[in-house]
Amino acid sequence: MKKIIAVTGCPTGIAHTFMAEEALKNAAKKLNVDIKVETNGASGVENAITPADLEDIYGVIIAADKDVNAERFNGLPVIEVPVKEAIHHPADLINKVIGGQASRRQGISSSPESPEKYAQESFGRQIYKHLMSGVSNMLPFVVAGGILIAISFLWGIYSADPNSPQYNVIAATLMKVGQQAFSIMVPIFTAYIAWSISGRPGMVAGFVGGLLANATGAGFLGGIIAGFAAGYFMLLIRNMLNGLPRQYEGLKSIFIMPLVGVLVIGVMMVLLGQPVAAINNAMMNWLSSLQEANPILLGIVVGAMCSFDFGGPVNKAAYVTGTLLLGQGNYFFMAGVSRRLHHAAAGYSAGDNLLPERLQ
Repeated sequence: MKKIIAVTGCPTGIAHTFMAEEALKNAAKKLNVDIKVETNGASGVENAITPADLEDIYGVIIAADKDVNAERFNGLPVIEVPVKEAIHHPADLINKVIGGQASRRQGISSSPESPEKYAQESFGRQIYKHLMSGVSNMLPFVVAGGILIAISFLWGIYSADPNSPQYNVIAATLMKVGQQAFSIMVPIFTAYIAWSISGRPGMVAGFVGGLLANATGAGFLGGIIAGFAAGYFMLLIRNMLNGLPRQYEGLKSIFIMPLVGVLVIGVMMVLLGQPVAAINNAMMNWLSSLQEANPILLGIVVGAMCSFDFGGPVNKAAYVTGTLLLGQGNYFFMAGVSRRLHHAAAGYSAGDNLLPERLQ
């Protein structure tokens, strides 16, 4: 019996990946169509598509905002859409595949540095995906570090301070480990922005740029600058070195590109570190003054951003800002983000139970 193959994936790999999977499965069940859905989430690939799965199929639905190794479906009928399309219109996608409206996929690489992929996407969408790549890889460090720091407070708010009567060696150890995880938050964020743009060559320069952003006080703003600069610069260098003979491939990838990338991005961040740090500090001071002078206004702004598109770019912008500000010692913004997201979940839960017919 013919079936449909689907692949889902979102930049963070936490919510939309699995929402799209569920929507496609539910729609396929209603349409009495067999479907297998591979998910590319934060924990890796689950329910992976095998070569045997590609026999006797109607076609493939790729609902992803990240690299899902789409070239394995070259030559097959494929529909490629953003992941939210599968959440909102799963039945339409399935009907298009069954109806033969899917075109055969050509041999276009989907690797992070693929020039063909850039030609297919708008610049704004590229920027969004690169930022989300940094965020999704940074989040485990934020979560692990934050929880360890929170656990250390069980022994007292000053339990990690050797000069405090509350001092406890276990709490101090947990605090130290958590702070170390937090300390590499910006370098990881920066490295994976660069990786998303130019692959492995950009990661080295991006990581060093992130370390220098930390060292100079440029913070997350400097990290964003370093990440994009490293990614696009290494993309340029890679293209410039494409003409080298094949025997120099090892020299290019192991010596020339890392050296040039680290040198240029490192010097750039040393020169830009202080000016960017001044801007970063001004932003922090403005947020601090706003949360003290007019916390209601700040709450309205944060709440509006979180509720604007529920998982879209504006919502993620609020979440990313809150997450990065945690590393700068500002906890109020993220508190507002977390509070608003909990309200949304509670509201939908209450509505689903009290007025289920309105949410169908």
